[in-house]
Amino acid sequence: MTKTMKGLPALAFLACLLAPVPASAHSALCSCFDNGDGTVTCEGGFSDGSSAAGVRVFVRDAADATVARGKMDANGEFTFDKPQGDYTVIFDAGPGHQVEINGNAIVE
Repeated sequence: MTKTMKGLPALAFLACLLAPVPASAHSALCSCFDNGDGTVTCEGGFSDGSSAAGVRVFVRDAADATVARGKMDANGEFTFDKPQGDYTVIFDAGPGHQVEINGNAIVE
């Protein structure tokens, strides 16, 4: 066996260690419901089961003005006063992890 061939297993092992490993992907999940008392509650999380605690939530009116903002609590929930007229809820866990929910789709 040549000297070059003897070094191949070590080089193959090193190449395996340096090869990129794909990260586990997870999707952002959020749903909202009308509480029937003038408030709306949204529940959020991720498809891999991880918590949404601390994830930012924005509520924007038809003119794209922010009318409510906050963060998901330790239970992955955020409750806000229901705006008059059309609105959109934005669950914002960062680029590629945003969920927008039209207020018309939020029911009791």
